[in-house]
Amino acid sequence: MTKVAVVILNWNGMHYLQQFLQSVCQHSDLPGAEVIVVDNGSSDDSVRFLKDKYPSVRIIEFEHNYGFAMGYYIALKQIEAKYYVLLNSDVEVTPGWLVPLYNTMEANPDIGSCMPKLLAFDRKECFEYAGASGGYIDRFGYPFCRGRILSVIEKNTGQYDDFRTIFWASGACMFVRAEAYTKAGGLDGEFFAHMEEIDLCWRMHRVGFSSAIVPQSTVYHVGGGTLPNNTPRKLYLNYRNNLFLLFKNLQVSQLVPVILIRLLLDGLSAMVYLFSGSGRFFIAVVRAHLAFYRRIPLLIKLRGQLKGKIRTGKIGDIYPGSIVFEFFIRRKRYFSELGW
Repeated sequence: MTKVAVVILNWNGMHYLQQFLQSVCQHSDLPGAEVIVVDNGSSDDSVRFLKDKYPSVRIIEFEHNYGFAMGYYIALKQIEAKYYVLLNSDVEVTPGWLVPLYNTMEANPDIGSCMPKLLAFDRKECFEYAGASGGYIDRFGYPFCRGRILSVIEKNTGQYDDFRTIFWASGACMFVRAEAYTKAGGLDGEFFAHMEEIDLCWRMHRVGFSSAIVPQSTVYHVGGGTLPNNTPRKLYLNYRNNLFLLFKNLQVSQLVPVILIRLLLDGLSAMVYLFSGSGRFFIAVVRAHLAFYRRIPLLIKLRGQLKGKIRTGKIGDIYPGSIVFEFFIRRKRYFSELGW
């Protein structure tokens, strides 16, 4: 069995493979580590490039694009390893990046996932939006990070260099214990892309595993490489998938009140888009809610998947307030200002 499988999911990303795969192969020198590229039905020359330039890299080929969540779900079933590393193709790793992550998991068998400090490739002094120095959600399901609250991204000055538990590890670079991944049911292909890692980490919490940030490891992420930021498609997936993860994972006593509040808040944001002239974004929010309503019967079934595995007790690391309220009303823009 491979000790650590570094698995890169690629879709029409030959330019990123050309730019970043060398650093992954060069710096993933932990004994027992293997680099694997999963091609998600690319129509560019990604596979030919890999076979010509990286003959030692294992390739798993799909005939069409399954999306991020389902692509990894299918691929990981074909990989035997103690740990998986889900690594975006647009990530530059640094020398020795795997060692602190591996040592953390070996020393803490209750940790199901961890992540390195995620910095921006084009602004290396700043955190990167998709994970920064560890991810969280508030009581209404809105995600934020140490180093990034909503649209405000902090500079990295070492202020979040302490090891600590978090709520979710970024799918851009996520070190996962295979045992925890399997026990939680793996990634949910219904998400396609966006927030599937939050759903996975939440389910791992529910079956007894925590998540952590290991800032002694650093990587640089381009971000938005496969699906550009600020598009109706991305907005649709974010709104829809956020409702998915809440419906699947909230305790029964929280489910109705939280979902009702989210429907109200999403409705207000949709009206802001409409009256600000962003009609396509308004339609994206409406479509997201319609898709959520259609999936409710399936989501009810998915809620029961962990039956018999859930450990009792309170799940920590969910911010007890509203990050939207803190940001817009109390004007708290930095994680350190939350006092949490």
